[in-house]
Amino acid sequence: MSDADRRETTRTALAASLGVDERTVDAHLIGLATCELVRTYSDGRVRVTVTGEELLGLDADGLAIVDPT
Repeated sequence: MSDADRRETTRTALAASLGVDERTVDAHLIGLATCELVRTYSDGRVRVTVTGEELLGLDADGLAIVDPT
């Protein structure tokens, strides 16, 4: 169970808050999608499918590596 709240934002707002350009945000989203950690929609929306809290909850003894293949 996660305590994360659903929040919506834009690539522009996210890039501004991180101090990077939108292409950087897009590149990271593409990488996350490749690892199936986000779901992308045809209208441009993106939904994160796993949170850091959930990833830590896996209680892995070492590194958790997500193979995109």
